[in-house]
Amino acid sequence: MELGLEGHVVLVTGAAGGIGRATAARLAAEGCRLVLLDRNPPDVGDLDPDRALAASVDVTDEAALTRTVEEAGHRFGGLDVVVGCAGISGPVGTVLDEVTPRQWHEVMDVNVTGSFLLLRAAAPLLRRSPAPSVVLVASDSALVAAPGMAPYCASKAAVLQLVRAASVDLAPIRVVAVCPSIVDTPMSRADLGIDPGVAGGFDDLPYPVQTTGEVAASIAFLCSPWARAVSGTALVSDFGYGARSGFPA
Repeated sequence: MELGLEGHVVLVTGAAGGIGRATAARLAAEGCRLVLLDRNPPDVGDLDPDRALAASVDVTDEAALTRTVEEAGHRFGGLDVVVGCAGISGPVGTVLDEVTPRQWHEVMDVNVTGSFLLLRAAAPLLRRSPAPSVVLVASDSALVAAPGMAPYCASKAAVLQLVRAASVDLAPIRVVAVCPSIVDTPMSRADLGIDPGVAGGFDDLPYPVQTTGEVAASIAFLCSPWARAVSGTALVSDFGYGARSGFPA
């Protein structure tokens, strides 16, 4: 499918690895001009330097984030799409009453406040685009809970509700979310104790795992004019697990 994204200016956070990096590669292949942000400087690789800008920015740093978004808009003459992939998992495997307030705030600051600050910084530029859109990476953990993941689950649920609220407040900017289940990323491998250098590595798990490329394809579609009627909602990609009853019958 031709997505109609040629020439669009797209800003991606969390672009140094995982879903963010795969999304950047997918959108570059669609002919987009890219603004790539991450705490670690994203690798622009073989991208045309006239069509890609990379910067080291922490999404929790309001001043730096706002300044970089404004600079990117000036360089490329505007902004059409924002993809928020920056996120952390927090203390996976720690039950709620053993999570420290500091750990809680760290997860909320990056996943929730970082998403809010991104929307706030980008909205003025997006309003000038003829077809503005935002995709935030949430998780199936916004909808179901796993043991030892209370901060992450709560943060992703907040991101999902932020998407709904932003789609109302910022209309006609489209704001949507993707909610994947486990994705093969460095973060997931670290959480599950899987060697990052081993190809596959998820074969012994009792559930399927997505690739970053699969999630990036969903994000690219949601960014595109083909999804112009989609806003204030989420695309859930969890192999149907969330639809299954846990009732033993």
